[in-house]
Amino acid sequence: MQSENLSNSSSALRKFLKNTSGVFSLGFIILCFFIAIFAYVLATDSSSNANQMQLEIHSKKPGFKVLVMTIPQKTTNNQSYFNYLLNGNQQPPTEIIINSYKTTSTHLNYIPYFEGKIEKEPISLPLSAFNNTPTESFIKTKTYWFGTDKYGRDLYSRMLIGSRITFFIGFIAVFISLIIGITLGSIAGYFGGKTDAFIQWLINVTWSIPTLLLVIAITLALGKGFWQVFIAVGLTMWVEVARVVRGQILSIKKMQYVEAAKVLGFSNMRIIFKHILPNIMAPIIVISAANFASAILIESGLSFLGIGAQPPIPSWGAMIKENYNYIILGKPYLAMIPGIAIMSLVLAFMLIGNALRDALDVKTY
Repeated sequence: MQSENLSNSSSALRKFLKNTSGVFSLGFIILCFFIAIFAYVLATDSSSNANQMQLEIHSKKPGFKVLVMTIPQKTTNNQSYFNYLLNGNQQPPTEIIINSYKTTSTHLNYIPYFEGKIEKEPISLPLSAFNNTPTESFIKTKTYWFGTDKYGRDLYSRMLIGSRITFFIGFIAVFISLIIGITLGSIAGYFGGKTDAFIQWLINVTWSIPTLLLVIAITLALGKGFWQVFIAVGLTMWVEVARVVRGQILSIKKMQYVEAAKVLGFSNMRIIFKHILPNIMAPIIVISAANFASAILIESGLSFLGIGAQPPIPSWGAMIKENYNYIILGKPYLAMIPGIAIMSLVLAFMLIGNALRDALDVKTY
């Protein structure tokens, strides 16, 4: 039995590697995962939630470049690298957008950023405010790769940090749905009778309620917030997992190796978790990939409605809501960039789900 399982696993792996779209989707998902982990390292605005606002450069096009003067903090930043990786720079330096500058032996004279023909008055700062360091170390040309939003925030940085919400909600929601779905589905399929009837009734009641409506109700009950959305989405996605697990167990619980385990006196829980579940993991893996994509779409919808992750936490769905009016105002990229990101990640999970379904189909070996 063990050698047969190893043979099936190697055959499934070879078949998956031959699926170009599945391998490409897996690589894209792994890339997104590392981007989400190291978002603050990759972001050009490493402040917490990339929330530095520069209203004078709001709604700029992708690739916009401007001179940025950085004024260092007077206090020492004792933040650990792990905390920085998790929460960003808790004491970000002050950034000033400028048009031009000149230096003397003791002072820096700069003209603040302006648009149009009316030039602003120059402002003078002592070079001692910059610890007498070379000008090139605190005045640099900054490129806004995805442009800026209506508050002048770096859209590229907010996209990177927003990937954490969109990406990790899938992990947590799928994890919660697997725990509840596998447990209830296993109990219903293995024991049958009144237990099965009650769980089936619970599944049908939950299934009859529109998913988005149920998530909204749970979110409102738990309150608006980061973790509340994760829990709410997970509590609505267990139904399909339970149905699949129940059906699989009903089809194999009368097989000889299950009957042999009963004769040997093994407990019901050991039979379920040691002998039955390992043999029905293929459909569970496939449905988990589909649920991951569904969780991303649900979270984006909740954020668009304003009951997902709350500002200033960046979320791709919330970014679409903030900027969808610009679609008809000549700046559609503000809403299209997060929309394309959502579409790409969901498509990747759907493609990898299809690839896994084909690879784990034992009938094709």
